[in-house]
Amino acid sequence: MKTFVADENDIQRDWFVVDATDKSTGRLAVFIADILRGRDKPTYTPHVDTGAFVVVVNAEKIKLTGNKEDGKIYQDYSGYSSGLKKRTAATIRAIHPERIITQAVEGMLPKNRLSRRTITRLKVYAGPNHPHAAQNAKTLEFNG
Repeated sequence: MKTFVADENDIQRDWFVVDATDKSTGRLAVFIADILRGRDKPTYTPHVDTGAFVVVVNAEKIKLTGNKEDGKIYQDYSGYSSGLKKRTAATIRAIHPERIITQAVEGMLPKNRLSRRTITRLKVYAGPNHPHAAQNAKTLEFNG
């Protein structure tokens, strides 16, 4: 029996739309990361980028469990001395609600060159509208 290894030229990338309304952040991030990496396909190969495009809508309605709305701190460092900014999840949700999902999915991906290319296929939007209607994206249901 021969081992199957996916080829970069034979990969077909699908587009999926995921609604984040009232979904737990961490569980949704794992679900999205698996689709981005291609782990839901039988042709999954760890060192080849076999994943799909994922469009997340309604990012502003994501659910943060427990006391994370006021207790979770997001840090942003500019590189300069005294350039560290600390903001709560409630502040981030008010300014850039997409970042909560984007950073959660980034944390679920491995830290390598392949994942830096993979994260570019994640498109997150705060509201229900997105500009990717021409791709005929399939709606994915996440029950978690």
